[in-house]
Amino acid sequence: MLHSISRVFKSTSPGAANGYNGRMKSLMFALILLSVSFSSSAENGAQLALPFQLEVDRRLDVPEPDQARYAQLLESALSDARIPLIRSQYVLLVDRNPNVQAIFLYWLDSQVTPGLQLATESLVPPGLQLAPASLASPPPEPSAVYLRLIGASPVSSGKPGKFDYFLTPEGVFAHTLDNQDYRAEGTFNKLGIRGFGIKGRRVFDFGWVLAERGWGGGGYSEIRLLIHATDPDRLELRLGLPMSKGCVRIPATLNTFLDRYGVLDGDYEQARANGKNLWVLRSDRLPTPWPGRYLVIIDSGSKARPSWSPDPMQKHRLSPAGHGRVNSATTTLADPAIH
Repeated sequence: MLHSISRVFKSTSPGAANGYNGRMKSLMFALILLSVSFSSSAENGAQLALPFQLEVDRRLDVPEPDQARYAQLLESALSDARIPLIRSQYVLLVDRNPNVQAIFLYWLDSQVTPGLQLATESLVPPGLQLAPASLASPPPEPSAVYLRLIGASPVSSGKPGKFDYFLTPEGVFAHTLDNQDYRAEGTFNKLGIRGFGIKGRRVFDFGWVLAERGWGGGGYSEIRLLIHATDPDRLELRLGLPMSKGCVRIPATLNTFLDRYGVLDGDYEQARANGKNLWVLRSDRLPTPWPGRYLVIIDSGSKARPSWSPDPMQKHRLSPAGHGRVNSATTTLADPAIH
Protein backbone atom coordinates (compact mmCIF):
# COMPACT_ATOMS: atom_id res chain seq x y z
CA MET A 1 0.00 0.00 0.00
CA LEU A 2 1.07 3.58 -0.60
CA HIS A 3 0.70 4.50 3.04
CA SER A 4 3.33 1.98 4.15
CA ILE A 5 5.69 3.21 1.41
CA SER A 6 5.30 6.78 2.63
CA ARG A 7 6.01 5.75 6.20
CA VAL A 8 9.16 3.90 5.16
CA PHE A 9 10.38 7.01 3.40
CA LYS A 10 9.72 9.23 6.39
CA SER A 11 11.61 6.93 8.71
CA THR A 12 14.63 6.51 6.44
CA SER A 13 14.96 9.80 4.54
CA PRO A 14 18.16 11.81 5.21
CA GLY A 15 17.98 14.78 7.50
CA ALA A 16 19.33 18.24 6.92
CA ALA A 17 22.75 17.24 8.26
CA ASN A 18 23.28 14.82 5.39
CA GLY A 19 22.89 17.67 2.89
CA TYR A 20 22.78 17.48 -0.85
CA ASN A 21 24.96 14.36 -1.20
CA GLY A 22 22.72 12.38 1.12
CA ARG A 23 19.62 13.37 -0.80
CA MET A 24 21.24 12.45 -4.11
CA LYS A 25 22.29 9.03 -2.78
CA SER A 26 18.73 8.42 -1.61
CA LEU A 27 17.40 9.48 -4.99
CA MET A 28 19.78 7.17 -6.85
CA PHE A 29 18.87 4.29 -4.55
CA ALA A 30 15.17 4.97 -5.14
CA LEU A 31 15.67 5.04 -8.92
CA ILE A 32 17.50 1.69 -8.81
CA LEU A 33 14.65 0.18 -6.80
CA LEU A 34 12.15 1.74 -9.17
CA SER A 35 13.88 0.34 -12.26
CA VAL A 36 13.83 -3.11 -10.69
CA SER A 37 10.14 -2.85 -9.86
CA PHE A 38 9.33 -1.51 -13.34
CA SER A 39 10.93 -4.59 -14.90
CA SER A 40 8.76 -6.84 -12.77
CA SER A 41 5.60 -8.37 -14.18
CA ALA A 42 3.68 -7.39 -11.06
CA GLU A 43 1.65 -4.22 -11.50
CA ASN A 44 2.75 -2.14 -8.56
CA GLY A 45 2.76 1.42 -9.79
CA ALA A 46 2.28 2.67 -6.23
CA GLN A 47 6.05 2.41 -5.83
CA LEU A 48 6.38 5.69 -7.72
CA ALA A 49 5.43 7.33 -4.41
CA LEU A 50 9.01 7.14 -3.14
CA PRO A 51 10.58 9.02 -6.08
CA PHE A 52 7.76 11.56 -5.74
CA GLN A 53 8.76 12.15 -2.12
CA LEU A 54 12.42 12.51 -3.05
CA GLU A 55 12.12 14.57 -6.23
CA VAL A 56 9.11 16.86 -5.85
CA ASP A 57 10.02 19.73 -3.55
CA ARG A 58 6.58 21.27 -3.04
CA ARG A 59 4.31 18.61 -1.61
CA LEU A 60 1.08 18.51 0.32
CA ASP A 61 0.62 16.00 3.14
CA VAL A 62 -2.95 14.91 2.46
CA PRO A 63 -4.53 12.96 5.36
CA GLU A 64 -5.81 9.47 4.58
CA PRO A 65 -9.52 10.38 4.90
CA ASP A 66 -9.04 13.14 2.32
CA GLN A 67 -7.04 10.82 0.07
CA ALA A 68 -10.02 8.46 0.09
CA ARG A 69 -12.51 11.30 -0.49
CA TYR A 70 -10.60 12.60 -3.51
CA ALA A 71 -10.26 9.06 -4.83
CA GLN A 72 -14.05 8.80 -4.75
CA LEU A 73 -14.40 12.15 -6.53
CA LEU A 74 -11.91 11.01 -9.16
CA GLU A 75 -13.62 7.67 -9.73
CA SER A 76 -17.02 9.37 -9.98
CA ALA A 77 -15.70 11.83 -12.57
CA LEU A 78 -14.18 9.05 -14.68
CA SER A 79 -17.31 6.94 -14.41
CA ASP A 80 -19.59 9.87 -15.26
CA ALA A 81 -17.48 10.57 -18.35
CA ARG A 82 -17.65 6.89 -19.35
CA ILE A 83 -13.86 6.71 -19.60
CA PRO A 84 -12.92 3.08 -20.28
CA LEU A 85 -10.05 2.11 -18.00
CA ILE A 86 -9.04 -1.37 -19.03
CA ARG A 87 -5.40 -1.12 -17.98
CA SER A 88 -3.49 0.14 -14.96
CA GLN A 89 -2.31 3.72 -15.34
CA TYR A 90 -1.70 7.05 -13.62
CA VAL A 91 -4.32 9.80 -13.51
CA LEU A 92 -3.94 13.47 -12.57
CA LEU A 93 -6.67 15.15 -10.53
CA VAL A 94 -6.88 18.92 -9.96
CA ASP A 95 -9.14 20.58 -7.41
CA ARG A 96 -9.65 24.10 -8.75
CA ASN A 97 -11.54 25.18 -5.62
CA PRO A 98 -9.98 28.47 -4.44
CA ASN A 99 -9.68 27.09 -0.90
CA VAL A 100 -7.77 24.01 -2.06
CA GLN A 101 -5.76 24.60 -5.28
CA ALA A 102 -4.11 21.19 -5.37
CA ILE A 103 -3.05 18.53 -7.85
CA PHE A 104 -3.10 14.83 -6.97
CA LEU A 105 -1.35 12.00 -8.78
CA TYR A 106 -3.23 8.72 -8.39
CA TRP A 107 -2.28 5.19 -9.38
CA LEU A 108 -5.23 3.29 -10.82
CA ASP A 109 -4.77 -0.45 -10.43
CA SER A 110 -6.98 -2.18 -12.99
CA GLN A 111 -6.35 -5.56 -11.36
CA VAL A 112 -8.74 -4.64 -8.57
CA THR A 113 -10.92 -2.11 -10.39
CA PRO A 114 -14.57 -2.74 -9.42
CA GLY A 115 -17.50 -2.18 -11.71
CA LEU A 116 -15.98 0.00 -14.41
CA GLN A 117 -17.22 -0.39 -17.97
CA LEU A 118 -14.81 -2.42 -20.09
CA ALA A 119 -14.37 -1.05 -23.59
CA THR A 120 -11.63 -0.03 -25.97
CA GLU A 121 -10.19 3.44 -25.48
CA SER A 122 -10.77 4.17 -29.16
CA LEU A 123 -14.48 4.54 -28.37
CA VAL A 124 -13.69 7.89 -26.71
CA PRO A 125 -12.62 10.57 -29.20
CA PRO A 126 -9.16 11.94 -28.23
CA GLY A 127 -9.31 15.15 -26.20
CA LEU A 128 -13.07 15.03 -25.78
CA GLN A 129 -14.43 16.81 -22.72
CA LEU A 130 -17.26 14.60 -21.49
CA ALA A 131 -20.07 15.90 -19.32
CA PRO A 132 -22.27 13.88 -16.96
CA ALA A 133 -25.40 15.44 -18.46
CA SER A 134 -24.86 13.49 -21.68
CA LEU A 135 -25.17 10.10 -20.03
CA ALA A 136 -28.04 7.81 -20.95
CA SER A 137 -27.69 5.65 -17.82
CA PRO A 138 -26.46 6.20 -14.26
CA PRO A 139 -22.75 5.61 -13.58
CA PRO A 140 -21.50 2.73 -11.45
CA GLU A 141 -21.26 3.28 -7.73
CA PRO A 142 -17.83 4.63 -6.70
CA SER A 143 -15.68 2.63 -4.27
CA ALA A 144 -12.19 4.23 -4.45
CA VAL A 145 -10.61 0.93 -3.33
CA TYR A 146 -8.29 0.67 -6.33
CA LEU A 147 -6.99 4.26 -6.41
CA ARG A 148 -3.74 4.95 -4.52
CA LEU A 149 -2.38 8.45 -3.97
CA ILE A 150 1.20 8.83 -5.20
CA GLY A 151 1.56 12.45 -4.10
CA ALA A 152 0.04 15.92 -4.13
CA SER A 153 1.28 19.46 -4.72
CA PRO A 154 -0.12 23.01 -4.74
CA VAL A 155 -1.22 24.59 -8.02
CA SER A 156 -2.58 27.85 -9.36
CA SER A 157 -5.69 27.63 -11.52
CA GLY A 158 -7.73 30.35 -13.20
CA LYS A 159 -8.47 33.55 -11.30
CA PRO A 160 -11.67 35.28 -12.47
CA GLY A 161 -12.22 39.01 -12.11
CA LYS A 162 -10.02 40.51 -14.84
CA PHE A 163 -10.29 40.69 -18.61
CA ASP A 164 -9.04 37.57 -20.38
CA TYR A 165 -8.97 35.54 -17.15
CA PHE A 166 -11.02 32.33 -17.15
CA LEU A 167 -12.15 29.78 -14.62
CA THR A 168 -10.19 26.61 -15.24
CA PRO A 169 -12.77 24.28 -16.81
CA GLU A 170 -14.03 21.17 -15.05
CA GLY A 171 -14.06 17.88 -16.92
CA VAL A 172 -12.01 14.93 -18.09
CA PHE A 173 -9.33 15.80 -20.63
CA ALA A 174 -7.19 13.42 -22.68
CA HIS A 175 -3.49 14.06 -23.29
CA THR A 176 -3.09 13.09 -26.94
CA LEU A 177 -0.88 13.66 -29.95
CA ASP A 178 -3.61 15.80 -31.49
CA ASN A 179 -2.20 18.66 -29.38
CA GLN A 180 1.51 17.97 -29.08
CA ASP A 181 3.45 19.26 -26.11
CA TYR A 182 6.35 21.68 -26.38
CA ARG A 183 9.00 23.17 -24.12
CA ALA A 184 9.38 26.56 -22.49
CA GLU A 185 11.77 29.02 -24.08
CA GLY A 186 12.49 30.63 -20.73
CA THR A 187 11.98 34.16 -22.02
CA PHE A 188 10.63 37.04 -19.93
CA ASN A 189 7.45 38.94 -20.73
CA LYS A 190 7.10 42.71 -20.35
CA LEU A 191 6.53 42.30 -16.61
CA GLY A 192 9.72 40.31 -16.19
CA ILE A 193 7.87 37.01 -15.76
CA ARG A 194 8.84 33.67 -17.30
CA GLY A 195 5.30 32.43 -17.79
CA PHE A 196 6.22 28.79 -18.49
CA GLY A 197 9.23 28.69 -16.17
CA ILE A 198 12.88 28.26 -17.10
CA LYS A 199 13.99 27.07 -20.52
CA GLY A 200 13.24 23.41 -21.20
CA ARG A 201 10.29 22.91 -18.86
CA ARG A 202 7.61 20.86 -20.56
CA VAL A 203 4.26 22.38 -21.46
CA PHE A 204 1.53 19.71 -21.37
CA ASP A 205 -1.09 20.63 -23.96
CA PHE A 206 -4.70 19.42 -23.70
CA GLY A 207 -6.00 21.41 -26.64
CA TRP A 208 -8.84 23.90 -27.07
CA VAL A 209 -11.62 23.60 -24.51
CA LEU A 210 -14.58 25.71 -23.43
CA ALA A 211 -14.03 27.73 -20.26
CA GLU A 212 -16.16 30.20 -18.35
CA ARG A 213 -15.13 33.83 -18.77
CA GLY A 214 -14.24 35.48 -15.48
CA TRP A 215 -15.15 39.02 -16.46
CA GLY A 216 -18.06 41.02 -17.82
CA GLY A 217 -21.28 39.07 -18.15
CA GLY A 218 -19.62 35.68 -18.07
CA GLY A 219 -20.38 33.19 -20.80
CA TYR A 220 -17.95 30.75 -22.41
CA SER A 221 -15.04 30.95 -24.81
CA GLU A 222 -12.35 28.55 -25.92
CA ILE A 223 -8.99 28.52 -24.19
CA ARG A 224 -5.90 26.40 -24.67
CA LEU A 225 -5.77 24.19 -21.60
CA LEU A 226 -2.17 23.70 -20.47
CA ILE A 227 -0.32 22.33 -17.46
CA HIS A 228 3.02 24.06 -17.04
CA ALA A 229 5.65 25.33 -14.63
CA THR A 230 5.81 29.02 -13.75
CA ASP A 231 8.30 31.73 -12.91
CA PRO A 232 10.58 30.23 -10.23
CA ASP A 233 11.49 33.53 -8.63
CA ARG A 234 8.20 35.43 -8.55
CA LEU A 235 5.28 33.05 -8.95
CA GLU A 236 6.15 29.54 -7.80
CA LEU A 237 5.93 30.51 -4.12
CA ARG A 238 2.37 31.66 -4.80
CA LEU A 239 1.22 28.22 -5.89
CA GLY A 240 -1.80 27.37 -3.79
CA LEU A 241 -3.73 30.46 -4.88
CA PRO A 242 -5.78 30.91 -8.08
CA MET A 243 -3.55 33.16 -10.21
CA SER A 244 -3.58 31.98 -13.83
CA LYS A 245 -5.60 32.93 -16.89
CA GLY A 246 -7.17 29.49 -16.95
CA CYS A 247 -4.27 27.03 -17.21
CA VAL A 248 -2.89 24.97 -14.35
CA ARG A 249 0.49 26.07 -12.98
CA ILE A 250 2.49 23.43 -11.13
CA PRO A 251 5.83 23.29 -9.28
CA ALA A 252 8.91 22.99 -11.50
CA THR A 253 10.01 19.76 -9.82
CA LEU A 254 6.59 18.21 -10.39
CA ASN A 255 6.82 19.27 -14.03
CA THR A 256 10.15 17.44 -14.29
CA PHE A 257 8.75 14.41 -12.46
CA LEU A 258 5.79 14.03 -14.82
CA ASP A 259 8.13 14.55 -17.77
CA ARG A 260 10.87 12.14 -16.63
CA TYR A 261 8.56 9.22 -15.85
CA GLY A 262 6.13 9.81 -18.71
CA VAL A 263 3.23 9.75 -16.28
CA LEU A 264 0.73 11.08 -18.87
CA ASP A 265 2.56 9.88 -21.97
CA GLY A 266 0.44 6.86 -22.87
CA ASP A 267 -0.21 8.05 -26.41
CA TYR A 268 3.34 9.39 -26.81
CA GLU A 269 4.96 6.11 -25.78
CA GLN A 270 2.66 4.16 -28.10
CA ALA A 271 3.62 6.42 -31.01
CA ARG A 272 7.30 6.06 -30.16
CA ALA A 273 6.96 2.27 -30.03
CA ASN A 274 5.47 2.48 -33.53
CA GLY A 275 8.56 4.28 -34.81
CA LYS A 276 7.50 7.92 -34.52
CA ASN A 277 10.20 10.38 -33.54
CA LEU A 278 8.93 12.78 -30.87
CA TRP A 279 11.43 15.51 -30.11
CA VAL A 280 9.63 16.64 -26.95
CA LEU A 281 10.41 13.40 -25.07
CA ARG A 282 13.49 13.60 -22.84
CA SER A 283 16.50 11.54 -23.84
CA ASP A 284 17.09 10.66 -20.16
CA ARG A 285 13.52 9.72 -19.32
CA LEU A 286 12.61 6.66 -17.23
CA PRO A 287 9.16 5.92 -18.64
CA THR A 288 6.76 4.00 -16.44
CA PRO A 289 5.25 0.83 -17.94
CA TRP A 290 1.83 2.23 -16.99
CA PRO A 291 1.60 5.73 -18.51
CA GLY A 292 -1.78 7.42 -18.34
CA ARG A 293 -3.49 10.01 -20.52
CA TYR A 294 -6.19 11.65 -18.41
CA LEU A 295 -6.39 14.92 -16.53
CA VAL A 296 -9.48 15.34 -14.36
CA ILE A 297 -10.43 18.79 -13.07
CA ILE A 298 -13.07 19.19 -10.36
CA ASP A 299 -14.30 21.73 -7.86
CA SER A 300 -14.72 20.05 -4.50
CA GLY A 301 -16.90 22.87 -3.17
CA SER A 302 -14.74 23.32 -0.07
CA LYS A 303 -15.97 26.24 2.03
CA ALA A 304 -12.81 26.53 4.11
CA ARG A 305 -9.11 26.00 3.55
CA PRO A 306 -7.93 22.55 4.69
CA SER A 307 -4.94 22.56 7.01
CA TRP A 308 -2.96 20.40 4.59
CA SER A 309 -3.24 23.03 1.82
CA PRO A 310 -2.21 26.28 3.54
CA ASP A 311 -2.42 29.74 2.03
CA PRO A 312 1.05 30.48 0.56
CA MET A 313 0.70 34.14 1.47
CA GLN A 314 1.02 33.10 5.08
CA LYS A 315 4.39 32.19 6.48
CA HIS A 316 5.93 28.87 5.56
CA ARG A 317 9.03 26.87 6.26
CA LEU A 318 11.22 24.42 4.38
CA SER A 319 11.28 20.79 5.35
CA PRO A 320 14.44 19.48 7.06
CA ALA A 321 15.68 17.96 3.81
CA GLY A 322 15.59 21.38 2.16
CA HIS A 323 12.38 20.57 0.32
CA GLY A 324 9.53 23.04 0.10
CA ARG A 325 6.92 21.01 1.87
CA VAL A 326 4.23 23.56 2.46
CA ASN A 327 3.27 23.75 6.10
CA SER A 328 3.73 26.57 8.58
CA ALA A 329 5.93 29.42 9.08
CA THR A 330 8.97 31.57 8.66
CA THR A 331 8.94 33.67 5.53
CA THR A 332 6.30 36.11 4.35
CA LEU A 333 5.80 36.12 0.60
CA ALA A 334 5.72 39.33 -1.37
CA ASP A 335 3.02 40.10 -3.94
CA PRO A 336 4.79 40.06 -7.32
CA ALA A 337 3.33 41.26 -10.59
CA ILE A 338 1.67 38.51 -12.59
CA HIS A 339 1.08 37.96 -16.29
